[in-house]
Amino acid sequence: MVVRMAQYTIDVEDLDVMVAFWSAALGYEVEQGDDGSAKLWPPEQSSAAAPTIWLQGSGTAKQGKNRVHLDLVTDTDPQAEVRRLVDLGARHVDVGQTGNERFTVLADPEGNEFCVLDGPPTR
Repeated sequence: MVVRMAQYTIDVEDLDVMVAFWSAALGYEVEQGDDGSAKLWPPEQSSAAAPTIWLQGSGTAKQGKNRVHLDLVTDTDPQAEVRRLVDLGARHVDVGQTGNERFTVLADPEGNEFCVLDGPPTR
């Protein structure tokens, strides 16, 4: 038996800011609850394996480096996508890159690191 990733959960301090960023970044649909959280659903044309994103209101700021992060890939120019994400509120961060990586490290508006890969993962 194996499992697959169904949902990625991010603790957030400002739910509205994070809903706006991640829904625009991923093109996901928003379902916001009354409990200080929101679920982001993949577009209908997505693969059944596409995970949902759960933004869980924590009321506290992020502390330290992420132990787990998203690696994103695009069908278009990765650097154009990086610029689009920065325009949405992401920022470049240094986590010790050498400059030879095949990805760009960014952080969302609350400082959660994620990467934009230059291409899909390969074996």
